[in-house]
Amino acid sequence: MATPATTKTERRDATVLVTGGSRGIGAAAALLAAQHGWAVAVNYTRDARAAEALVQRIRAAGGRALPIQVDVAEPEQVTALFERIDRELPPLAGLVNNAGVVDQPARVDQMDAARLQRMFAINVFGSFHCAREAVRRMSTRYGGRGGAIVNLSSAAARLGAPGQYVDYAAAKGAIDTFTVGLAKEVATEGIRVNAVRPGIIETDIHASGGIPDRAQQMAPLVPMQRAGSAEEVARAIVWLLSDESSYTTGAIVDVTGGR
Repeated sequence: MATPATTKTERRDATVLVTGGSRGIGAAAALLAAQHGWAVAVNYTRDARAAEALVQRIRAAGGRALPIQVDVAEPEQVTALFERIDRELPPLAGLVNNAGVVDQPARVDQMDAARLQRMFAINVFGSFHCAREAVRRMSTRYGGRGGAIVNLSSAAARLGAPGQYVDYAAAKGAIDTFTVGLAKEVATEGIRVNAVRPGIIETDIHASGGIPDRAQQMAPLVPMQRAGSAEEVARAIVWLLSDESSYTTGAIVDVTGGR
């Protein structure tokens, strides 16, 4: 995929919110979006140090960024997040629904209700909460200027992740359906909605799931025989945010090395 052609002057008056933006794919997307002229709201839940370091890096390069600590699974916090963006940054024109979690590998018959509640509250409900607020600001139906939403899915939605993360795979399957449905719902309101479906990517999420070396272990299963990088996924995200993808909506872009 070609590097997005959006220039800094095209997006200087617009903000993109990247949820889960302090590390991994979210951080790479936030940094690249800033390089293409977006003001960036960097949402994080726990890692304030990483979020602040990313924001300082963006500002040092001449960009505009704001770190905001919010748990996207909590609807009241999401409302407060968007209200702060309204007050402190240019108008919202982009949302990257990146916040997500995995859990320890387990079979479905070993998963308790608390695990499932957490998995869907963050990975699915959080994306709905954020999309709702973004649509209310970007849709021409509400007097907005339009915009783009990019949801983060996973190749697990296609593969099922048996014996490890069936709950995660199911949550990402919901994100795929959500993407297609919302895209059709707001297609005449100036909003494009797409998803990026990463495969095996070198990020910290594998360690949080108890398998820090999972990317290296899985690399032989990838046709390209390597794991991908967060930056490679970020390029797809920023392309979908940009006017270069102006006729693309309801699409799910695989960034999987062919897997």
